[in-house]
Amino acid sequence: MIERKGLQIAASLAALVEDDILPGTGIAPDHFWGGLARLAARFTGRNRELLAERERLQAEIDSWFAAQARGTQMPESVLRDIGYLVDEPAPFTIGTSNADAEIATMFGPQLVVPVLNARFLLNAANARWGSLYDALYGTDALDGSQPPAGPLDSARAAKVVAWGRDFLDEVAPLADGSWHSWQGGMPVLADTSQPVGWAGDNILLRHNGLHIEILVDRAHPVGRTDPAGVADILLEAALTTIVDFEDSVAAVDAEDKVAAYRNWLGLMRGDLQASFIKGGHEMTRALEEDRIYSGRDGQELVLPGRSVLLVRNVGHLMTNPAIRLPDGSEIPEGIMDAAITSAIALHDLRGIGRFRNSRAGSVYIVKPKMHGPAECAFTNDLFDAVEDMLGLARHTIKVGVMDEERRTSANLAACIHAVKDRIFFINTGFLDRTGDEIHTAMEAGPVLRKGDIKQTGWIAAYEDRNVQIGLACGFAGRAQIGKGMWPAPDRMQQMLTEKIGHPMSAASTAWVPSPTAAVLHATHYHRCDVAERQRLRAAEPVEGLDRLLTAPLAPAADWSAEDIRAEVDNNVQGLLGYVVRWIDMGVGCSKVPDISDVGLMEDRATLRISSQHLANWLRHGVIDESMLDAALERMAKVVDAQNAGDPSYRPMAGRNDPCLPLEAARALVVEGTKQPSGYTEPLLHAFRQRAKLSSRG
Repeated sequence: MIERKGLQIAASLAALVEDDILPGTGIAPDHFWGGLARLAARFTGRNRELLAERERLQAEIDSWFAAQARGTQMPESVLRDIGYLVDEPAPFTIGTSNADAEIATMFGPQLVVPVLNARFLLNAANARWGSLYDALYGTDALDGSQPPAGPLDSARAAKVVAWGRDFLDEVAPLADGSWHSWQGGMPVLADTSQPVGWAGDNILLRHNGLHIEILVDRAHPVGRTDPAGVADILLEAALTTIVDFEDSVAAVDAEDKVAAYRNWLGLMRGDLQASFIKGGHEMTRALEEDRIYSGRDGQELVLPGRSVLLVRNVGHLMTNPAIRLPDGSEIPEGIMDAAITSAIALHDLRGIGRFRNSRAGSVYIVKPKMHGPAECAFTNDLFDAVEDMLGLARHTIKVGVMDEERRTSANLAACIHAVKDRIFFINTGFLDRTGDEIHTAMEAGPVLRKGDIKQTGWIAAYEDRNVQIGLACGFAGRAQIGKGMWPAPDRMQQMLTEKIGHPMSAASTAWVPSPTAAVLHATHYHRCDVAERQRLRAAEPVEGLDRLLTAPLAPAADWSAEDIRAEVDNNVQGLLGYVVRWIDMGVGCSKVPDISDVGLMEDRATLRISSQHLANWLRHGVIDESMLDAALERMAKVVDAQNAGDPSYRPMAGRNDPCLPLEAARALVVEGTKQPSGYTEPLLHAFRQRAKLSSRG
């Protein structure tokens, strides 16, 4: 550790800031460290007070439930009396300005990608454009079947081409006839405004604000068999990508944070690269160039080649040992993230990087896990102070509010009001929101099985109110209303069937698990006019709080022993499948097979709901610790078998040394009622730090 302005800073972090981040920005190291020291002095105490308020409210709720009959719902009046609910603000319209079109007026998929994986970062950033033919051929989207191994299957390829022609007929119909019979040349469309540009023989169309490029290449293996020479159809897909420092990464110390900040810096400078072996050859990936066309007016038309990148900082809970304050305590990690990720973004704002990320001159920080309007106001004040520290105009730093905690969704309008001049996004998240729902009602009684929770009324109310309140606050044309992740990256046919519900809900974006899924989800935004859906839904009144505040309690815990065992095994298998990678490998997000061997994208939000569900059933005697331990033993063997093909995987069953993943998984359940808001981070960080120390000998 080295000293800077009274702060003790890990030498590797200090070197990154002073040697790589600040040069060229006009910010001197003394100015930066002095500013960070003042931020920490000003905001650390307030941060701690907000966390104490969370604990006070939970204690009040626990006490109230303890005095009632099991299964009693908590009235709105009690929540108002204790300060959990606040008064609604008078009607208002957000004042967000200088937001990029991808945020304010365009509708399309959004990716979330872990900042610690450079290759994944580049794949996501480059997912602004993607091949429809590849997405259809390489997944089960066509007919529920996966592509055969070996050379190109001509019958499957013909189905892909037919699907593409059907899609063009639907979203960009010709004035006469069908795309199926088009023989090439300049097509005449029914809507003559849709063709907007050309690149050689390629044709650029626009529909619902998104671009479609028809690639014409008669020398291409696909194009030479096509009557019109069409080799592919490219779709504008992932308009925005969240670069995630939070739930999808395992970043527990200075080493991890330096790697994360360095990757974000590479994106903002435009020089991030990743090399890897594919097919026996080394390949290097970098950020894509912009795309250049001849426009209808004969002038050059330049379209972005990359997603607009947003950055998700951590929430208010955790601290990090990368920096210690004058009293020896760790810095609140959210304060550190705000200062350093914003300083890195200066490379974009001041045009000193290779590309421009925000052409409107904004920094987009997604802020997760905030509980209520006071915590949103804290973030607003923190971002004010960071702007002053870095010499940025007020509200250059925008904030995305994750509507994923119960107190935030119940007070959403007041939360938005607290950041009304810098908000660029609200987004629902079923898993974290359900984890907080269970933790809040922990003392009320046993909750339903997880599958049944998804069918309860509070979730529908949560999703509806998010859209209704966003539209009432003027998000249309100014900011994103987002929806959550499709969890099964191998089930694209099902996604095509179901996920159109997100744009139909009037949400302007929704999360997808891969660039391929982004291409397929982009077709939904052609088939659904989100702007029109927003106009229609803006007339709806905002639903009241009754359904939202109805906790998913089981009327009677009368499940059979077989049902209980199945539920526990399902939860424990998911817990272990994720925790073993987090603790042993430092992997915060990956495709984890569920108990039926279906690969699901898992991150800490998944872990939170599973651990809280088991903690609730343990608390109310549905299960006991012996049942939990037996399930851990059974499912460790299942997870070991599922990972048998991974040479870096260490089996949990039969370890002679302490098995930290098993210990961590058990602690997450047994200590689940005591974890702050049911979060998994405190225990995960402690066990991961132990694992890292152990690996160093």
